[in-house]
Amino acid sequence: MAFPSPVSHRQTVTALLLLTFTTGLIDAVSVLVLGHVFVANMTGNVIFLGFWFVPHSGVDLTAAIVAFAGFITGTIVGGRLSRHLDSDVRRWLTTALGLEVAILGVLAILAGAGVLDYRDNTKLFLIAGLAVAFGSQNAAARQFGIQELSTTVLTSTIVGIGFDSRLAGGSGEREKLRYGVVLTMLAGAGVGATLTRFTVAPIIGLAALIVAVSVGIFRFGSGGPE
Repeated sequence: MAFPSPVSHRQTVTALLLLTFTTGLIDAVSVLVLGHVFVANMTGNVIFLGFWFVPHSGVDLTAAIVAFAGFITGTIVGGRLSRHLDSDVRRWLTTALGLEVAILGVLAILAGAGVLDYRDNTKLFLIAGLAVAFGSQNAAARQFGIQELSTTVLTSTIVGIGFDSRLAGGSGEREKLRYGVVLTMLAGAGVGATLTRFTVAPIIGLAALIVAVSVGIFRFGSGGPE
């Protein structure tokens, strides 16, 4: 069931694009620093888990399992929140995304303090926490019925670009939005990959800040068609 957004369509798209940007940002960290594992895009992890039966595949299967379990946990938490708070959509989104901000903030602090190290097994706690955060985010985002803006998966969006294009005999409807989603995640990944050359914990803190902006939009934004 898709819920109506408490804010205008334009503000909703803006908030969801910000969340999409954080997906690229954090998956860059997880893939490049935490051991070739995705914490927001589970398609990649399912493929990695398929390598279980291939010796010396070079993939950290433990990390993939932890990320997958964490993501599922996050979606369960997100589902519980949506069912208990769906009578007040603003409150629900503030709570769900606020939880994500809190998780990212704590992880940034622990990573920055060296409590969670990127080079030993404590990184599994970092992977699990990030996956929980993005599982919850995805559970919230999917409730708006904007197929192109799940915030973590691009496959259906890219299919839509081709299928509905004028080259395929379509109308090109929603083309700008779809390209915007792809470019937003691409930008997030590019920024994240660049920053990982110098730092890690502040990237997680930046993601928390960006999600907090989305929380503010959903909490204080105005309603209306635009």
